[in-house]
Amino acid sequence: MKITNKKFYRDYREIESLEAGIVLTGDEVKSIRAGRLNLDDSFVRIMDDGNAYLINANISPYSFSSDKTYQPKKTRKLLLHKRELIRLKTKMRSGGLTLAPKSCYNKGPLIKVEIALVKGRKDIEKRKLEKARDIKIREKREAKEYTRV
Repeated sequence: MKITNKKFYRDYREIESLEAGIVLTGDEVKSIRAGRLNLDDSFVRIMDDGNAYLINANISPYSFSSDKTYQPKKTRKLLLHKRELIRLKTKMRSGGLTLAPKSCYNKGPLIKVEIALVKGRKDIEKRKLEKARDIKIREKREAKEYTRV
């Protein structure tokens, strides 16, 4: 099971990535294993208490859960080593960088989140990226039609 952030490569330019654990309840784990996680529009923030948190990730409620007060977009704590947090914090301060979730997957019985140190793309860069992708797709299609005839 691997759930990816569909907007990641469009919105950000990746500089460095690392793996983090995530604190979840049992119902959230079952929901993620069923594929009901949306990482679009979510981000990671290192708070003043020295911990990293995943903010705005939408985990849909588990269908067989009895918890009626469940909040799908609540803030969830990420599990990182202290030296990793300090290193990320200094890089974020010096270069105008941010942290974003790239994907979520299971590693044995554990659920892991791959986060990346990223720099945001401007709208012009996004359009250039989409235009280059469209040109590449068109060239492949034309080459396929040419070889078929």
